[in-house]
Amino acid sequence: MKTKNIKYIIAAALVCGGITTTMTSCSDVLDEQPRSQFDTTFFNTKTGIEGGLTSLYAHLRYFYGNGYFLNSVETGTDEYTYAQSADGNFKDADLSGVGSMTPSNSIAGSIWGTLFPNINTASGIIENGAAAGIDDALLAEAYFFRGFDYFLLVQTYGGVPLDLGAGELKFNTSTVRTSVRNTVDEVYNKCIFPDLEKALADLPENPRLTGTVTKNVARLYLAKAYLTYAWWLENPNNIPTYPECSRDASKAQSYYQKAFAMAKAAIDNPGPYALQPTFYDVNVATNDRNSEVMFYADHDEDEKYGNGGAGYGWGGGGSPENFAYWMETWNYTEMTAKAASGATINPIQREAVQALGRPWTRMAPIADNFMAGGVWEDAVKAIDSRYDATFTLRYHTNWQKAGNTEPYVFGANGMQVGPNEVYFSWVPESEDGNINYTGADGKLGFGEMAGRPDFVVAVNHISRKKYPINWKIGIYRTDNNGGLGSKVNGGSPRPWSIAKFSEFYLLAAEAAVKLGDNASAYNYVNVLRARAGKQTFNQNDNVAVSVDHSAEMVAATPATITIDYILDERSREFWGEGYRWYDLVRTQKWTERASTYHIADVGYTDKDLKEFKRNIPANYYIRPIPQGQLDGMKMTDEEKTNYQNPAYR
Repeated sequence: MKTKNIKYIIAAALVCGGITTTMTSCSDVLDEQPRSQFDTTFFNTKTGIEGGLTSLYAHLRYFYGNGYFLNSVETGTDEYTYAQSADGNFKDADLSGVGSMTPSNSIAGSIWGTLFPNINTASGIIENGAAAGIDDALLAEAYFFRGFDYFLLVQTYGGVPLDLGAGELKFNTSTVRTSVRNTVDEVYNKCIFPDLEKALADLPENPRLTGTVTKNVARLYLAKAYLTYAWWLENPNNIPTYPECSRDASKAQSYYQKAFAMAKAAIDNPGPYALQPTFYDVNVATNDRNSEVMFYADHDEDEKYGNGGAGYGWGGGGSPENFAYWMETWNYTEMTAKAASGATINPIQREAVQALGRPWTRMAPIADNFMAGGVWEDAVKAIDSRYDATFTLRYHTNWQKAGNTEPYVFGANGMQVGPNEVYFSWVPESEDGNINYTGADGKLGFGEMAGRPDFVVAVNHISRKKYPINWKIGIYRTDNNGGLGSKVNGGSPRPWSIAKFSEFYLLAAEAAVKLGDNASAYNYVNVLRARAGKQTFNQNDNVAVSVDHSAEMVAATPATITIDYILDERSREFWGEGYRWYDLVRTQKWTERASTYHIADVGYTDKDLKEFKRNIPANYYIRPIPQGQLDGMKMTDEEKTNYQNPAYR
């Protein structure tokens, strides 16, 4: 295969993931049947084509839900930095002088080796599907995935090869050890736009099975692709491209218009999709696969199918497991307390619930976001329900679930904290002056507030060691049986949300800003802001509420919407879910927004913020081609050097 080394060539020949399907199953979900072998004649049969189609969905698990992929698109942005237990993968991504981005690290290879075999599978389906009796609606799924995968690649690496050995966009079965990269312009206009437009034309309005792609899923990625290409054409900050090619900035406005029209068409014709009533409803695990989540990398508690056969016991931290939530979880289990009997116990133990889960302390949110001027500043916290439904801010005791019968532990101010009560809380920056950080829990650097039994820390003291957990992506299981959960160390059986109906509103708003249509941008942003003001459940207090700050949220929206404000709203809507690097690179705001950040140090008692500087040169807006790709090609050293993006040679 022209673009891959030997191990990836083999993966492509095996149809990427080895999963076939029976489309006539009595179930309304993909019926996966693991296979160990495929040969090239498999695509000549309807069964083979159907198996290939299912593998297109299965390949999503190899990066969505993978903690190292999440690292590659969150660490180093204005949302996340490396945390206390980070290894080189996370420090390399931070660009703050503690590591370096090279062709050999995980940032470079996070998707390359997964996507090209899948692209080849999609091409095989497209070429052979009609002869095998597959109708246009099913073939449209293959067109969607090929366009989708190439869109990810071109955003990440710049121009990439369209010819994998048998000709541009042709199914390849031979081992070819040379490769030529197409330009960004060619990848968009020869593949991404035609494939996604073909998918839009032939896909159904409603999914044929639970979780399969539809017209509106295609519309979402067409809107994003048009928008991203328009920014690339305009190139306001002179970000270089590679392979080098000309860009006609005069065409940018037409693509902003296409992006706006595509997003508007989806909003006006939602089909089976709709915004959930509240932001909590979008992200609570008991409501996974809801009408707002249009596309996801699926998992299930059934270990036979839910994780590609790997199971969910002692997770090893590798694909296809959904283990990304570990990375954004600090080690809350190191809290200790004196119990009623005098024994020292862990008041909050590792538990397989959405608010907790397995701690790895690899990625820490940047403190600036939670302080004055940040996306989660105090004025936002007071009325925006997305804050409560994004972070674990209050930590409830759970020692009784481990069989411990202690009636209470001693918390702050010597007060008693009982089962299921709050032992530790993150509080707003404005409360910092009311906190006594001396004489409290010296080990963890906690503070006390008068009259409160819970220990506290203000969010302007977030450190690399302790910080709010990303609640949205946390684990959830139905088989804990009232205990902590026997599989708390494993991956999550939850689906990983990839595309949400809500994004149409922000895509439309962003395109409208670029078109000078402030009224449309204002109106689309406020649909989500009004929803964010409504709250029927407070997940941190675990209690039903009836709150409506919608009018206040709309009143707080600035009269003039800017790209920076759109980016703030995208952060509040999709925090820590893997959108951020793409958003900052698309809008060419990465250097401006992420070059300086503040966070406290790596010790539990460290609370004073330090300033860190990142070096984000313009030619880092595309990632390095993985070293494994270069090593696997039979080309001269000069050809390999020229194949690599210039910043990483």
